[in-house]
Amino acid sequence: MAKKSAKNRAGASSPAIEKSARRAEGMVIRNTGSSYMVLTDGADGSVVECRIKGNFRLKGIRTTNPVAVGDRVVIMQNPDGTAYITEITPRTNYIIRRASNLSKEASILAANVDQACLVATLAHPTTSTTFIDRFLATSEAYRVPAILVINKVDLLNEENTDGDGLADDTDGSGRELLDAVSYLYRSIGYEVIQVSAQTGEGLDILRDKLAGKITLLSGNSGVGKSTLINRLIPGLELKTGEISDVHDTGMHTTTFSEMFPLPGEAGGWIIDTPGVRGFGTIEMDQYEVSHFFPEIFRLSSECRYGNCTHTHEPACAVRQALAEGRIAMSRYSSYLSILSDTDPDKYRAPQGS
Repeated sequence: MAKKSAKNRAGASSPAIEKSARRAEGMVIRNTGSSYMVLTDGADGSVVECRIKGNFRLKGIRTTNPVAVGDRVVIMQNPDGTAYITEITPRTNYIIRRASNLSKEASILAANVDQACLVATLAHPTTSTTFIDRFLATSEAYRVPAILVINKVDLLNEENTDGDGLADDTDGSGRELLDAVSYLYRSIGYEVIQVSAQTGEGLDILRDKLAGKITLLSGNSGVGKSTLINRLIPGLELKTGEISDVHDTGMHTTTFSEMFPLPGEAGGWIIDTPGVRGFGTIEMDQYEVSHFFPEIFRLSSECRYGNCTHTHEPACAVRQALAEGRIAMSRYSSYLSILSDTDPDKYRAPQGS
């Protein structure tokens, strides 16, 4: 009897409350880790704070957040003011990353999105091409159209005259780098938008791409996601962070995922996510990794062997193209790094599992 009473105090509904609970459907717009904010359907939709009731897991995958921002859910609202998510409706898609470099757990970044925008910077801080490629490959794997948004392009025009650690563009090398990176990804088939949250350059183009769509916004800490969102949604005033002078890296300001409605007749939503330093892949088979690199996949049909991994096999069209400069070495290196993720011994189980 004592255990049953303790369970009721912990939030479990009694049969009488469950019988009179009100059912509603809605969309998860915020995940704080301990609770979820759900925007209920209807013209008079309200935002309800909910907890989880039930076991929601992706088959065969341990996740740190079984319910994700963007999920369509069923909730039960009790007369005592408590509310619980009791069901997740089938997802159209989702994007997932490995929770940490040495973990077998995964984190769902968002669900039911129309597209994903990766915000990257080429100076202050510098986003690695490996990070970019891992994000793009994951988007390909989960069939989410991806856009590369290169922010802080204004820094690539400035002269580094005061030792502030910014890119020195006295010889135009900053713009050359921007042009080279943009050309690389555009030649593969990705859309690249060059923006500056400070000057407003490129923001109108970005607004047009976001209008009427649910968009996941992701990137390293310090690339200016919060500043960009503040420019796109006037009055929101998200907290922005400083860049570490020592490591030239960003410090986290966003601590949980949240959706924000876009202004304008077209509407749309932005899903802001905490900044990440690495992007571990998951659920990829070694013979399928090349499918998520469009330029490699196009050439793979010319390889002698149908199950070619493009690492050592004879008559490999991909390695031949690499030698001839038709595939970028940075992209091939990223492909190899993801291929290594498929090694079952690379990641250890969390302690206590």
